Amino acid sequence: MHPLAAIPSPTRNLIHIGPLPIHAYAICIIIGIFAAIAVTTRRFVERGGKSDDIWDIAGWTVVLGIIGGRLYHLITDPELYFEGKPGTSPIDAFKIWDGGLGIWGAIALGFLGAWIGARRHNLRILVVADAMAPGLLLAQAIGRWGNWFNNELFGAPTSLPWRLQIHCLDATTGVAIPGGTNGRYACPPGSTVAGYFHPTFLYECIWNIAVAVVIVWLDRRFRLGRGKVFSLYVMGYTLGRVWIEMLREDHANHILGVRLNVWTSIVVFVGGLAWFLAHGGFNGGREASPYWKQPTVDAENVAHGGHDDAAP
Repeated sequence: MHPLAAIPSPTRNLIHIGPLPIHAYAICIIIGIFAAIAVTTRRFVERGGKSDDIWDIAGWTVVLGIIGGRLYHLITDPELYFEGKPGTSPIDAFKIWDGGLGIWGAIALGFLGAWIGARRHNLRILVVADAMAPGLLLAQAIGRWGNWFNNELFGAPTSLPWRLQIHCLDATTGVAIPGGTNGRYACPPGSTVAGYFHPTFLYECIWNIAVAVVIVWLDRRFRLGRGKVFSLYVMGYTLGRVWIEMLREDHANHILGVRLNVWTSIVVFVGGLAWFLAHGGFNGGREASPYWKQPTVDAENVAHGGHDDAAP
């Protein structure tokens, strides 16, 4: 068996349906969202909840999560949009299809959205968070393939058999162009290939799926609750993000010579560990019901626009 010469990357990241451009990054995000909802719904129903509740919560979570992810990116990398450098424009801040959703902002505002949705349905937010955790990892794993289509967020140059071929894509047309650039790497005249690099998108995809499998197993083995499944997600994801982030070559701001997202991962990991230990670790049990007060059949009927048969 001969090793692969390289993992190929797409030479375009969008297609046109008539005048409408369809970006592969956006498609990956959408697929990831629906995958997360499917996993969350199944886990939530297993905990005694109703599947319809998750769809309402998902609406709040997705909208605020996308806003939060973009805001985090803009706050931590403002020079890409607002400092008047050549090739930058404030209008690009709205082009989320080109990439640039910071996971930390997405989780923070997404959690707020989940809390709003849970409050509307009399749900315990920690039960909802525990149900969501594996689905979030699956969504992040799928979303990383959007970076593959965009030929972005790759690692350092490498000669390993699983190295990733990276192209120079034109930002306007989304098509690989000879003699272009990709970050600080340039394609030679007559070639669209900038070089061969660590496929960090693939590392993170595999890591996220592995962590999702592990926390589902731990949840079933120990019947975890009180937000501890979500804290395991936080710890598992950030643990992998630290070493993957250290491999990446894309633009990033640094603190004390270390990429900002590495510091953020460390802080978030410590927060997740503190929560997990403070709430009993692998002991302590779980909530009996996802609802603060179990709704009655009549209450559910009235809430969905029906009539209370007991009413005069």
